[in-house]
Amino acid sequence: MNQPSIYIHKLIDNLTRSTVNFALYRQPWTDMPILVLQESGNTQIIDSLTDLNGQRGFLLAPFRRTEQHPIVLIRPTHVEHDWEAISETLTRLVQDRTDLIPTQTELPFSKTASFITQKASDKEWENYRQAFERFIAPLQQKQFQKLVLSRRTFLELPDGFSPLTSFINACNNYPRMMISLCHTPETGTWLGSTPEIILSGHGTQWHTVSLAGTMPMQGDIIPTDWSDKNIREQAFVSDYIRRTIKQFGNKITEKGPYPARAGQLVHLKTDFNFILKDASQVGNILYELHPTPAVCGLPKNETYEFINENEGYDRRYYAGIIGWLDPEEDTSLYVNLRCMNIEGKRSTLYAGGGILSSSTLESEWEETRQKLNTMLSIL
Repeated sequence: MNQPSIYIHKLIDNLTRSTVNFALYRQPWTDMPILVLQESGNTQIIDSLTDLNGQRGFLLAPFRRTEQHPIVLIRPTHVEHDWEAISETLTRLVQDRTDLIPTQTELPFSKTASFITQKASDKEWENYRQAFERFIAPLQQKQFQKLVLSRRTFLELPDGFSPLTSFINACNNYPRMMISLCHTPETGTWLGSTPEIILSGHGTQWHTVSLAGTMPMQGDIIPTDWSDKNIREQAFVSDYIRRTIKQFGNKITEKGPYPARAGQLVHLKTDFNFILKDASQVGNILYELHPTPAVCGLPKNETYEFINENEGYDRRYYAGIIGWLDPEEDTSLYVNLRCMNIEGKRSTLYAGGGILSSSTLESEWEETRQKLNTMLSIL
């Protein structure tokens, strides 16, 4: 992806520290940046995903809605495609918002990778070990079929860190993923690279995926020797999605499971295409799909409550929903994976993995380490 002018680059970085609501994103297999900008006022706060029926805008929904972490919809004053149109809109914006005008004429630096190192602390390891013990016990007792255990790690960012530089790095490194940089005063700033669609489509033609199971790339070769654990995990997710979309659609077709690359990782993926009986009820199907077993577990309601009570921290917008919602035109909504929350000079990175009764502590920790590298590699 090409970069905008230094002036616009710095202006977008300034927006991540402002009261302006915006989302910058790029769809998989494109080089087109898209800006959704709400010029004034607060975002629309949504009480339930079912209230999204008939709505239009850029959505950021948490894993678990709370008063501190609401479902927000950026109301689109402007939707611009490509850097030229984005630059024109932002230039007009600062005519009335002089506080956003960049004071520097050049970026302090654009290559930050050598400044950043990340090593899990003993406390992070111990927190994960204890959580794993809490999670594996009910699985071995056959209380649940699957649980998803996640963790977070903290990173100090260097002086001059540029959110937009990291966004562009992600676009260039991960062509198969949806890349997003989203900021509102209610949610803070989130940067992510996600491979997982939760719902996309328009009119009557809709699409979702089952994405579960993880293996690292073997150089440039996609692995094929999937373990029974990975195959079972993917089957659990596919079965749930299949049953859910049957409530809302018909003429369902499936493709998969097949290996799908996401950066230096590979997942098992099944595509589901279907006819949605009533596109005005998109919020209802989102309510049933979220959170999918790929980020939660089975049975869904029981594992959702278990995670919130036993994981040890609030996921906030990690494993939530992010993307563009417009049932009348095109909707592209994703699960917010491989993401980080930027707060001043500190960032919080998130990653998780599916736990079955056969899972081991060391292998699950390693999987989260590899997933965290998706974000670390773009800094």
